[in-house]
Amino acid sequence: MSTTQTPGPTTAAAEGTPAPAVVRSTLDAAGQEAVRDRLQPLLVDLIDLSLTAKQFHWSIVGTRFKSLHEHLDEVTDQYRMWSDEVAERLTSLGVAPDGRVQRVAGDSPADPAAASWIHQDEVVTEMSNRIEAVARATRQRLDGLGDVDVASEDLLIAILNGLEMQLWMFSAQEA
Repeated sequence: MSTTQTPGPTTAAAEGTPAPAVVRSTLDAAGQEAVRDRLQPLLVDLIDLSLTAKQFHWSIVGTRFKSLHEHLDEVTDQYRMWSDEVAERLTSLGVAPDGRVQRVAGDSPADPAAASWIHQDEVVTEMSNRIEAVARATRQRLDGLGDVDVASEDLLIAILNGLEMQLWMFSAQEA
């Protein structure tokens, strides 16, 4: 298995036959797969946002340094909380989440944050762009999710609400 593949709901036994699921689920295999296909990419997005926000937190410069430095810490904490909720939702459905650095680096659609000083205006624009991209992807992932698993749908709705609030807070600073 490559480092960017997610294990399915069950693991293969040494002789090639499927082993029983390690964690019981009320969803069938098709439901587990449908939820995994929506939540695993969101997990990657949230971990990536947390790492990016922390990188910007360390390297931001400008006259609004302190307020943005503290705001970046707040959103980092939020991304970490959401990523834990997403990973635990996957686990509760019998799907092993993959939040390893190899997975995040391999699957993230965003370019890595620069490892250099970054001006506050660039941070605001970059965070706005990244948050908007994740919010749009989250909105797309909601399509049909409620037909498979309303609890996962509720989780994504709450995360989308928070992302859109963050987008407002960052993008309003671009005016």
